[in-house]
This record gives sequence, structure tokens and C-alpha cells, in this order.
Amino acid sequence: MTRVGRVLLAAVALLAAAALVWAVAGMSEGEPGPRPTASGGATGRPDVAGLPRVPWEGGPAYYDRFASTKAAGWTNPAFFPVGVWYESVITQDDVDKDVEAGINTYVELTETSDMALIRRNGLFAMPSKPLKDYGAETVAWLITDEADMWAGPGDDGWTGNFPGEGPLCIPDDPHKERCGYTVMKTLKDRLPKDGRPHYANYGKGVMIYQDDRQAGRFLNDYTDLVSLDVYWYTSYFACLDGQNWLHWPGEERCRRAANYGLLIDRQRKLDALDGKLQPIWAFVEVGRPAAEDRRQIEPDEVKGAVMSSLIHGARGVIYFNHSFGGPCQSQHVLRDACGVTTRPAVVEVNRQIRQLAPVLNTQSIEYAFGPGVDTMLKAHQGAYYLFAMPSAEGRPGARTFALPGGLSPGQVEVLFENRRLPVDASGRFTDTFASENSYHVYRITPSRGQ
Repeated sequence: MTRVGRVLLAAVALLAAAALVWAVAGMSEGEPGPRPTASGGATGRPDVAGLPRVPWEGGPAYYDRFASTKAAGWTNPAFFPVGVWYESVITQDDVDKDVEAGINTYVELTETSDMALIRRNGLFAMPSKPLKDYGAETVAWLITDEADMWAGPGDDGWTGNFPGEGPLCIPDDPHKERCGYTVMKTLKDRLPKDGRPHYANYGKGVMIYQDDRQAGRFLNDYTDLVSLDVYWYTSYFACLDGQNWLHWPGEERCRRAANYGLLIDRQRKLDALDGKLQPIWAFVEVGRPAAEDRRQIEPDEVKGAVMSSLIHGARGVIYFNHSFGGPCQSQHVLRDACGVTTRPAVVEVNRQIRQLAPVLNTQSIEYAFGPGVDTMLKAHQGAYYLFAMPSAEGRPGARTFALPGGLSPGQVEVLFENRRLPVDASGRFTDTFASENSYHVYRITPSRGQ
């Protein structure tokens, strides 16, 4: 059963009715707004070290094209969206707990949620329909969740049902659902034509089961920002699919932080097929998402999954805040006792994101540090920032990094760890990664004259 079905069964009525069609200022109704080309307008522009930049959608400037996100301040380089999935916001205590956890955006909300309360606290929402008293806090519309899974890739007719409500596609064949494109178009066309951007989340259909042509349509035909959830650390069936479809050797290969980065890579590849780019957000669980899941995600795994996503280019983070398996079940994991172990990790990594937002919101520099490690290199205000952790094929242990452009600053600062490491005359330094989900962020300040 997809997560949509589980949420419906959990009595959190998912994605009822309305949301918007493409209508960007200056464009006719139904016409997609422009997105940056695959070059992002800056690929090939050398960095101060003479290196090109990684293609991107434009960073915070991307949101300048939408009145809602522009007015909300999403163009500010100091802002980085951190969301929680399908919450209920009723009291100030709800808001206070979420803000303390580092949440600034609600991605889908219950109909009972107080939009004015969200607005008064300077937070944002991306619901699947206009909720009572909605206003400036509503920055985007959610089209739907995991239509690639429950409806499949195809243009067949749609009954209007969601999982658990009866037959889905026309003709009805539960083993060959082929109406996902119809679902996406229909739900998008129901949404207000007000210029707000459109968002959708997908699942294992896009990541594993579908070819590039099928999955590419989901990413390129309907959305202005997108995400993909596969819960590698907790999902029993995801690991089986990893072995059967991706030919991974076993469960150990599945349960790695680096696989969350692979989700971003898959979306980046598909998103570039039409020559245009959009922001890609990460999805990370904080509990035990499905009843059949045999384990809960651990605190260091949460942080590693988030960091891997960022290293691979995620432009936002969403936490799946529901736990439907195990002894502690909740739809508010980050607020109640079910999150007693993972909430501190979420608080910590979100604090790091908030501090690093001006760095994360810059265009990454193309530079390979070799196999066995995933890295992201940034430049901001005269310093370089190297984000690093073991790759999907890598292993914990010592790792030596050769800095680009002959930089030899004498030492590098390890952020958040109160450490400094020496850099030798050839521009190399060595550090250790204790586990597969360990990560380090290095600030490299070039010596004078470099």
C-alpha cells in the first residue's frame, strides 16, 4: 500500500479536491511558466579557482518568478525551505514545537489547520487545496502525492478515486494502473489559477520501476518544484526492490545515507530531459513510515540522509512526520514521545542548515575528489566550503582530500566540531569518517594572494 493509502486509513483525509493550474504572471492560462535551462544560466562560468559550476535552477532567484514565493522572502539567500509532511496546526504550541525543530514550511495540512496562525508566525504552507482563511502563507500548491505509484504512468481515464476508495483507472486493472498522467493533469487543472507554483511528490515508480521516458513525464509536465520519497533506512519493501530491481547485493547496501542522495540524482537526470530545471527537494523519514517496516530510523541516519541529499543538490528538505509501524505510532513524530530519539537529530541538522543557508544557496563548483566519497564544493564570501561523506560504494575510515586550484590555506576548519586540520604543502588534508552516515563540513579560507 502506498503512503497515500496509509494516510487515508489513518483518517487524515489526503488530497481532497482542489488546487491550481499553471498561470504565471504574463502567461496565458494553462501555459507553463519558464524554467531555467539545464545550464542554469551560469554553467561554464569559472569559479575563482578556475572551475566551472554545476548546472542548477537558479537557487533563491528561481522563486522570483512567482509572486507568492517572492513576497514570502524565498528569494533571500539566508532562507532555506525545511518542511514537514501533512501536519495539523491548531494551537500556538503546535507552531512553537515545529519552529523549535527548525521547520518553516508545512507541506500539506489537515483541513482543521489554522492558516492565520501559520501566517502570524511567519511560516509557510503548500496545501493541496485552498484552506479556510488562507492567504500569503500559502506559497505553493501540492498537486498530489505518489501518483506514479498508485496510478502508474499512462493517459488512461481516471475514476476520481484515491487509493482505498475503489477502482482507480479506466479501464480498471489493478495490476496495470495507467492513468497517472491523467491524475496529475486533472488535479492540477482543479487548482486556483493564481500564479502560485505547483509541487508534487513521487515514489518508487519514478525512482525504480519506470524508464526515463515514463518517469520524465511526471517530473517535467506538471511541476515547478518536486520531490521523491523512498525510505531506504526503514522500508522493508524498498530494500527488496533495491535487490531485485537495482541489483544491490543485500540489505546492508540498501540502508545507507548515500542512497538518499541517489534519489536527488535520479530526479536531476529526469528533470534535465526537457532542458529546463526546477528545485528538487529531499524527503526523509523520522519514524517508521509503514506497518511492515522492521526498524525505525536512527538519529545519525536522519542527519546522514539529510546531508547526503544536500550534497547531491537538494534545494529543500521535507520530513515524513508519521509513524505507522512499531510500538510507537503517531502522525506528529517531531512533536510527541515517538520522536524522543530522532527529534534532537532533526533539531541539530536543521540548525546546521539554517546557519549554512547562504552557502547552500550558492551554485556548486564542479570538482571531483575521487571515488568512495560524495562531496559538494561551494564558494561564499571569500571562503570555500567542502561537504563530504562516504558514497554508496564507499566505506568508513580515513580519507585524504586534495584541494582544487593549488589552494594551500595551512589548515581547514571543521564546522560544528570545533576542530582544525592541517593542510600540507601540496594542498592535501586527511580526516576520518566513523560510519557510513558520517559527514563533515570544512571551511577553507585561501591564503592571502591566492
